[in-house]
Amino acid sequence: MFPFQTEFPEELHALAAVATRHGARLWCGQSHLVETYPLLAHLAGTGAAPSLGTAVSLTAHRHPFDAALQARSLARLSGKSVVAGFGAGHPAWVRSMLGDSYGRPAAYTAEYAAAVRTLVRGGTTSAGEFFPAGLRLPPLSAPAPVEVAVGVLRPGMARAAGPCADAAVTWLAPREYIAETLVPALVEGAGEEPPPRVIALVGAAVARPGRNPRGLVRRLVGRHLTADHYVDMFRRAGLDVDPEEPAAGARELVESGVFLYGSAEEIADRLVDYHAVGVDEVVINTGGVMAEHGSNAGCEDAEEILCAYEERHGVG
Repeated sequence: MFPFQTEFPEELHALAAVATRHGARLWCGQSHLVETYPLLAHLAGTGAAPSLGTAVSLTAHRHPFDAALQARSLARLSGKSVVAGFGAGHPAWVRSMLGDSYGRPAAYTAEYAAAVRTLVRGGTTSAGEFFPAGLRLPPLSAPAPVEVAVGVLRPGMARAAGPCADAAVTWLAPREYIAETLVPALVEGAGEEPPPRVIALVGAAVARPGRNPRGLVRRLVGRHLTADHYVDMFRRAGLDVDPEEPAAGARELVESGVFLYGSAEEIADRLVDYHAVGVDEVVINTGGVMAEHGSNAGCEDAEEILCAYEERHGVG
């Protein structure tokens, strides 16, 4: 995953090359510099884009019609599959964008994702609580493979995502919490339909001289250690994270194995543990290393981890 906002699309090229060499997907988050979809479209224009994913775009930024148009356009231009992930974002940000919070973020996000999924599949939206009926994109002459994903931290959002999303994206969720809380909620929400596949974003760094894993965690996820919704998720998962003590929270993420630190081989083995609890796709995020030691160092870590995984467990 490329974890930064950027105004220079060339910064993605090295990590995109790593993803391409290993048949992996390149993920980006929401960017307020060069916006994520144009950024990835620029990469596609170089002819060097692997499969792509957004984790996650904020729903307050776009109407679902435009979100579907952007995701479908990126898939068509790149010729690769796209996972279009969406999340409600922090209520304060929603208020600053829309003048008020959603009131029911899970319900809003679910209806948003359902509308996007209907549109990218060529259907016509039905009337809902938040969006009108009758929206439809004009058909494309060639298919554009798009999966719609919802960012999921807690069981309420997981249940809401169950019937409306192709995938659920987790971030900083411990393996046991995914298995015991999120996966059952996704299954419950999906009812008789197949539940969304599970995508886990996992922070990692290869142990090297001069590196402090707790410092790398804080560079990667410092603000998440004080955000109410993340702290609530950590506590539901049994982690001792206090928003008043982010340094202690960083230590907890390292000691609990939420942030993976060790040899590339050790990290590769821990990634297998995610698949064992029902995760379908694991996304390696070496952003702490990139922030502390530069993009090249982060790309080197990602490549070593992927090579170790393939050597020990095969491709996939």
